[in-house]
Amino acid sequence: MGFTIEDMLTVSKTRYGMELMAGENGWSNSISWILLIEDVKILNNFKGKDLAITTGFGFQDEVAQLELAASLIKLGASGLIINTGMYITEIPDSMIRFCNENSFPLLTVPWSTELFEMIKDLDMRILLQGMSDEQISKALIGAIETPALTPQFKNELLPYFDVDGTFQVILITMDDLDSMDTVERRRISFQLQLYLESLTHNACFFYYDSCFVVVANAIPEEDLHHLIEGFIHRAEMRMKDRTLYAGGSSLMKDLSSLHLCYHRAKAALRASHQINQRIVWFDNMGLYRILALVPDDQLLEEMGEGLLMPLIQYDRKHHANYVEILEQYLLNNGSIQAVSKKMFMHRNTVIYKLGNIKKLLGTDLESADDRMKYMIACMLLHL
Repeated sequence: MGFTIEDMLTVSKTRYGMELMAGENGWSNSISWILLIEDVKILNNFKGKDLAITTGFGFQDEVAQLELAASLIKLGASGLIINTGMYITEIPDSMIRFCNENSFPLLTVPWSTELFEMIKDLDMRILLQGMSDEQISKALIGAIETPALTPQFKNELLPYFDVDGTFQVILITMDDLDSMDTVERRRISFQLQLYLESLTHNACFFYYDSCFVVVANAIPEEDLHHLIEGFIHRAEMRMKDRTLYAGGSSLMKDLSSLHLCYHRAKAALRASHQINQRIVWFDNMGLYRILALVPDDQLLEEMGEGLLMPLIQYDRKHHANYVEILEQYLLNNGSIQAVSKKMFMHRNTVIYKLGNIKKLLGTDLESADDRMKYMIACMLLHL
């Protein structure tokens, strides 16, 4: 997922004397470019995931430094490097605390560092890593779209992934994602990648088919669930004007299963929208897993709405809830008492309404086949 703070520190610690002062939890942040900042006006050029470097000329007092850090965090910057020794000789404790609290990487390089040489070197590394990421995402999309060519894509991905290891796909979207222009969508993409901490070297993040896609490789399922659920929480906290939905696939072995992972994640994402739940994992969907992967939409409609149409029409006309009563009746194995308790309805009322439901459907709901048929129909309404 790009050239990260961790990558930069590995390269620059010895070469440029770079030190991480605070914000270690954000060291997997990707860097899209490096900008030299000596005035807050330059912040207008920030696009998200940019890394800021300053000599401190315009931010010599503690308050100015804290305001700069706060502005960069708000803009989705990946971190801040301070060139210490001339205008800022020591990083204030308040600055270190603030960056730690916000998981915002704060780094230093000594005044003796050739700043422009360092920026040129790091920008070239960022550019080369970006080209690699594009090649990786193209190969992964190829493996999803044309699984028959998986051996070819395996060779392309071998330097970056354990192609014989496990794979899992997570799809992320929001209501207005398709209508965004490219610049806005890229900004959102940068923000989301910042929140996907700890996935840097085991995953690829890209935009495909109206969704942001995370392909995770060789990450234990429990760890990935924890990371993604934490990501959803962070994204919601920091993007309060956006409603995110996510669907996660099963954990599957080998790159040849990637297309199956993708389709399962797509089914889970649809369920996430339907039930208004921020994230749904395919393996937690029960019998819905089979129904969600049936490609014949017309068949599903016939088995769902088609079968329940007498009740649907009655509910619309009389503002009733016969479909819900039927579903509860079937879920509770035909127990009148359980339906009464679940729906806060008198037992006699349940009996009366079930009598009407049976008449409308033309069945007494006694046979196992009938009950299964109508149970599946109710489930299909939720897809």
